[in-house]
Amino acid sequence: MTASSATPSPQLHAPATRRRGAELTQAIYRATLEELAATSFEELSFEKIAPKAGTGKSVLYRRWSTTAELVLAALKDEDAGLGRPVVPDTGTLRGDLLVLLTKFARLLEEPRGRALRPLLTQRPRHPELFAQVMDQVINPHRIVLLDCMRTAVDRGQAAPERATARTAAIGPRLIVAESIDRGPVPDEEVRAVVDEVLLPLLAL
Repeated sequence: MTASSATPSPQLHAPATRRRGAELTQAIYRATLEELAATSFEELSFEKIAPKAGTGKSVLYRRWSTTAELVLAALKDEDAGLGRPVVPDTGTLRGDLLVLLTKFARLLEEPRGRALRPLLTQRPRHPELFAQVMDQVINPHRIVLLDCMRTAVDRGQAAPERATARTAAIGPRLIVAESIDRGPVPDEEVRAVVDEVLLPLLAL
């Protein structure tokens, strides 16, 4: 056996490069939402998140005081979390509603969307975090949906007295309920919510 064959190649055994900066932050956010989606908020801990993100728990403790702070930051992130709401412009109320609710339904199939479930279903146990998630994560998306309804009013496609925050909340709630009950929400169910519930409700 030659010396070259007996000596392990340094490239094969070099330690993995540690993530830093934005790459590390994204890894932490994704690990947080994946762990939350797979378990529950009570079971979430920095000790479980750190190895998933490829870092040490001390890094998390230096940046976030609690898991609640980290969850909120992750959900608000534009890349790892629910992201910035996209404003559709299909020219019709039906088209805009289909774009928004279909995207929301697909989002609920991903870890970042499934991470919302324990926060919604366990609301009484964590009212403060639930309120923050609703205010800072969910409501910006509802506002976009409400704006689409109000634009439809301006185009003469919807009744002005029906374009309210309460009406805007109906579609997402139905999609969430269907997701919790049956799992992934098919496109035909999204169309049914739009055609059988929202459009009749908003009709002139």
